[in-house]
Amino acid sequence: MLDVKKIRLILELRESGITDAKILSAIEKIPREKFIPENFRNQAYDNLALPIGDNQTISQPFVVAKMTQLLELESKHKVLEVGTGSGYQSAVLSKLARRVYTIERIKNLSIKAENIFKELKISNIVTKYADGNLGWKEQIPFDRIIITAATSNISKEISSQIDEGGIIVSPINSKNKQIIIKYKKINNVLESETYDDVLFVPNLSGTQ
Repeated sequence: MLDVKKIRLILELRESGITDAKILSAIEKIPREKFIPENFRNQAYDNLALPIGDNQTISQPFVVAKMTQLLELESKHKVLEVGTGSGYQSAVLSKLARRVYTIERIKNLSIKAENIFKELKISNIVTKYADGNLGWKEQIPFDRIIITAATSNISKEISSQIDEGGIIVSPINSKNKQIIIKYKKINNVLESETYDDVLFVPNLSGTQ
């Protein structure tokens, strides 16, 4: 049953403009049900955001795929993810990049995600329990940065950690809504392009 639903999801993503075969393949390989509480697992391959506890959600597969596609990943890339959440986005990234550094501010979620990565034998994700807004100074520079919570702007702290030519993808608060914005660092300046409207949990500072 899961396989049929998974195939249907992949077709739906393709029809919605996810054209990168490597991303579709990564989504096919990662068992999304592992990242979802048991009572929602029957919806694992519906194109929906679902609750994962701690007032957080696992993003809709289309949004995961879209943000991943905007990152323009190469297999040699080193990626920073701000907001591990369920760990699903990190797992998808792990199939496409050399190494993923992911930070989560909610300890319970960070531990859960780390356990799932171990269970799935994913060895190229490094987790950290901390305030992701500060980035990961010990590991700079990054080729790509993805922020998975709605934020008002890209802080100097984060923009300083991306390499020249690097890409940052984030949901940004804009006039009562959230939109995905892709930033490219050119001559030390972030140039932006605007994409879909989305709905993410707010980006908060500190840890809990």
